[in-house]
Amino acid sequence: MMPVYRNSWLPEVFNDLFVNSPKTNATAPAINVKETQDSYIVELAAPGMRKEDFMVHINDDGDLTIKMENKREEREEDKKAHYLRREFAYSKFEQTLILPDDVDKEKIKAGVADGVLTVELPKIKKEEHKVSRQITVE
Repeated sequence: MMPVYRNSWLPEVFNDLFVNSPKTNATAPAINVKETQDSYIVELAAPGMRKEDFMVHINDDGDLTIKMENKREEREEDKKAHYLRREFAYSKFEQTLILPDDVDKEKIKAGVADGVLTVELPKIKKEEHKVSRQITVE
């Protein structure tokens, strides 16, 4: 069996990062986390959800909290059968992610498209100081 190699921070931050996660329904949405040179991208499967159904914020501890709630009531009236049919759909989900230290918390962005909530966590840009210089001989 081949050994599995992972980034040293990944299990701590993105596998074991889910704290205080009350889940109303038994199944949680699928979450993808990917890293680019400039940012981390969190993708959460949310088919049928609208941007109004989400709340994404940084809490007092500097952790990212994602909440989504879908409460819809559909009514279908069949005039021929003379009855009213109601279907209630309700789902609620909340996750808190402990962010890596190199995330620029002031520049986090979130958007919803094609049933996926995408949260971009930009990395803090470190300025590289060049060390080459002329040394004066005294």
